[in-house]
Amino acid sequence: MRFFNRITLQTPESVELEFTLAGIGNRALALLIDYIALGLTLTVFWVAWGIFTVVIIDAFGNARNLGLWLFAIALFLNFTIYMGYFVFFEVLWQGQTPGKRYSKIRVIRDDGRRVGIQQATLRALLRPFDDTLFIGAFLIMLTPKEKRLGDMAAGTVVVQEEYLVATTNFTISEKTQELAKELPQIANLSLLLPDDFATVREYLQRRQEMTTKAKNELSLHLARQIRNIIDLKDLPEGLTPDVFLEAVYIAYQQQTSS
Repeated sequence: MRFFNRITLQTPESVELEFTLAGIGNRALALLIDYIALGLTLTVFWVAWGIFTVVIIDAFGNARNLGLWLFAIALFLNFTIYMGYFVFFEVLWQGQTPGKRYSKIRVIRDDGRRVGIQQATLRALLRPFDDTLFIGAFLIMLTPKEKRLGDMAAGTVVVQEEYLVATTNFTISEKTQELAKELPQIANLSLLLPDDFATVREYLQRRQEMTTKAKNELSLHLARQIRNIIDLKDLPEGLTPDVFLEAVYIAYQQQTSS
């Protein structure tokens, strides 16, 4: 097995992003933490359900099959909590569960985008199969992209959380500097993921190699996309997409390095 494998993903905008795969160690640690949290949650549920069952049986008497129905409902709720834990956190926390957040790893799609409810649900549905006889662990160790069954079905990959900081290779205008200082107050830069930042960085580094038409179309598309991500509604008039993207690049670097 190779450690710290790198993987290159291509976004729909044809921008290549490079990540470090999470590795079996980080993923095992994350899963252990998640299962401890999930185990505590399920323990509380079963204790509460046991009390509820006693109360119901006392109230309605030992009705025929009542205990079996209550047990069946409990099993269904147990499965829902198990599934919901992973789906809820991976969607809400953009590819992270409490265990993944502690281990600084994240689930992303094969095109570098954040996971949605479909991907998270598929991964959760196949998790029991991956856990059976450690099938998932063996697949992570033996496959080039370190994918378990859930990742293969959902089209996802687990990578290390990397805050990519690089020196600027473009001239920083006064407009860019002013907007970079203003952005943390008018936008939520914490919503910007490392892969979003990497996409902006790749564009800024390679824009000189693009044709004018391709550059204009891609810069406008990226600017709109980033504005939606960081929940930014208003921008000063006359601001070009390039200046906005440069300001995001600088503001994000300053925030993650502070």
